[in-house]
Parts: sequence; structure tokens; C-alpha cells
Amino acid sequence: MLKSVNTLRSLGARTFGQQIALQRSYAKKSTGDGAHTFAIDSKKAYAFHVPHNYQGELGQPSGEVALNKQECLDLYRMMSLIRRFELVSDQQYKQRNIRGFCHLYSGQEAICVGMEKAITRQDAIITAYRDHGYQLCRGGSTESTMGELIGRANGCSKGKGGSMHMYLAESNFYGGNGIVGAQVPVGAGLAFALQYYAKVVNKTDLKNVSFSCYGDGAANQGQVFEAFNMAKLWNLPSIFVCENNKYGMGTSVQRSSGSTEYYKRGDYIPGIRVDAMDIFAVIDACRWAKEHAIKNGPLVMEMETYRYYGHSMSDPGVTYRSKDEIQEVRKHRDPIIRFKDRIVSAGLVTEDELKALDQDVKKEVDEAVEKTLASPLPDDSEIAKDILADEKYTCKGRTIYESYTN
Repeated sequence: MLKSVNTLRSLGARTFGQQIALQRSYAKKSTGDGAHTFAIDSKKAYAFHVPHNYQGELGQPSGEVALNKQECLDLYRMMSLIRRFELVSDQQYKQRNIRGFCHLYSGQEAICVGMEKAITRQDAIITAYRDHGYQLCRGGSTESTMGELIGRANGCSKGKGGSMHMYLAESNFYGGNGIVGAQVPVGAGLAFALQYYAKVVNKTDLKNVSFSCYGDGAANQGQVFEAFNMAKLWNLPSIFVCENNKYGMGTSVQRSSGSTEYYKRGDYIPGIRVDAMDIFAVIDACRWAKEHAIKNGPLVMEMETYRYYGHSMSDPGVTYRSKDEIQEVRKHRDPIIRFKDRIVSAGLVTEDELKALDQDVKKEVDEAVEKTLASPLPDDSEIAKDILADEKYTCKGRTIYESYTN
């Protein structure tokens, strides 16, 4: 077995005292450009799966992330924006302005924000229906995202897709998918496209990867394992990300899965479990994952997180777990509070600066709702558009006598 793999397996060998000393030494480090190096307790933040016959260069995350003041403010603002956006989405749903399915991301913000920080817009992301945060992170405006939720013409998908069908092709964000697990093989296809165009068409070195995100409920879908197999056969730069928020629709992972160690589900594919309530760990792990996938092929990541709301708006979220459990996570593990505490303690930002950002975010979301409610519904002609790539076509309507020509 390679030396790097042996090193990985002995990662937890440091004593508690050595871990504390290491963390304190990192806490004092600052780079020349005003950045601060934040230490990650790797023993707590990560766990690894190494296939028994693995021959590649696995390595491990660095265990630290350097950020300057502006980067900290940007990360905090985006997490705060997603949290506020979801709160207002909940309110708009209850006011019956948002109809149909709606799945909120509150509690899981560190995943999409940390992932976006670690990669570039040339990397592809595809996810399931809990997708509002990804749309915002990939560059979607607050107004166009809220517009899609409420079903207005200013929406990112022209108001025709709704909550589950966000989309931003110019930033390589491919949704927003309503079928459980169906986005995973598509994500493997995105990885194939990246590999093919780099090596065959453009004859350049591979530089980008795809992240296929899915939930713990989707982890048991057969097509997920089919995608694993194809990705391994072709050594695709495909990173499979299981966002384990502990509950499917009303069902805990212990009741739905024979094995809840989702990062080991790839079997012959290496895996890593990440404390996804810690944005530093997410950034560090995603940077390492991208580097690994480019050099060695697919990887399975399990982002261990927690959702505060129910599975969807039809799920109150408290019939299968206690309110005390939710409050305990909010109090001790909330990703925004944890990040805030560390960047304030490091002296990079002040409480007043973060409060100002919170107010700015509130104003932005409120204005997005106001503009969206003033926006018209999609025109009737839109019903026949965006179906085929052809410039001109005719499609049937609601009855055999009704048709639409684009």
C-alpha cells in the first residue's frame, strides 16, 4: 500500500495534546497579504474510506484554510443571504404566493457556500430539488431566484420551473432536479463531457470537475450506483456529494439505510466524510476533492449536515424528531454562528460589520420579493417555448383540438 494511504489511515494517531497545540499554532498564523490561517481539527472533521485494492495517490486535505477579511465578509454574507432567503420563502409559501413543492436549505448553507469558494465557475454542479442556495452561490440574483419560486416572468427559468428547477447554464449550474437521484448519472455525464472536451477535442490538460449532489434519501437509488460504476470505469473527474442531513421525508437515516456511512458507499471508489457544519472543513475538503478527481478519477463525499425545516413544506419536521434536538443543533453546531465566532475571534471582522451585512441582506431579500410580486406572470406563449431545440415547431395543448406553434 502506498505511503500516502498509510499516512491517511494513521491520521488519528496524534494525541489530544498534540492536536490542541497544533490548533493553537495555526490560530496565530497570518499570511503576508492580511489573510488569517484557520486550523481544522482533521480528526473530528474528516473520516476516510480507502478501497482495499486502491492504487492511486489519495493524499488528504491540508487541515487549514487561509482567508482575508473580504473573503470572510463575502462568505458570511452569502450564508446569511441564503438563511434569510429561505426564511422569507417559508413566509411566502404560507401566504400562498409560492405554490407546489418547496424544499428549504436552512442549516446546510456551509455546503454550497464552501463548495463554491473551493472551485471555479468552470466546474459543473448539479443537485436535487433543495437548490435555492446553489442558485444564489453560482451567481443567480436574489430577484430571479425568488421570481422562479413565485412563478413570475422575472424568474431564472422564466417562472416555468418553480422551486425545484433552478438553472444557470452560464455558470455551469444544471439544476435543480425533481426526480430523486436522477441528477447523479447526469452529473457523471457532465464529468464525461469535461474530460472529453479537454483531452479529445481541445487536447489540453483536464482542469475541471463535476459535483453531483444528492441527499441521504437518494443514496439508496439504483441509478446512483450505476453512475458510480461508469465513473470508475472511465475514471471520470466526478465528485459524488451526499448531503446527509439525517432525515429523508419523515424518516431518519437509521430507519431507511442498512449502512449510514455514505462515504463508503462507493466501495471501489475512495470516500471522505466531512463535518459540513464547519465551512472551513468544506472548503478544505472540496479543494482536495477537486485535485484528487482531476488526477485520479471519482470520489464520494459525505457532507454531514442538518436541516432545520421539514423535508418540504408539507412536512412539519417535528413529528419524527423533537424540537429540543433541532434547538440543540442550532445552539451548538449552526454553521453561520460557528463561522461568525471564529472570524470575530481572529480579529478579522467585528460584530458591527456583520450586523450591517445582516441588515443589507434583509433589505436585498425584501426588495426581491417586492419586485417579484410586481412582475407579471409568464405570457401564455411561453407554454410552447423551451421544449425543443428547433427554431420552429408545433406541440399539442390540453386537448386534441389545441396546439401551439413556437
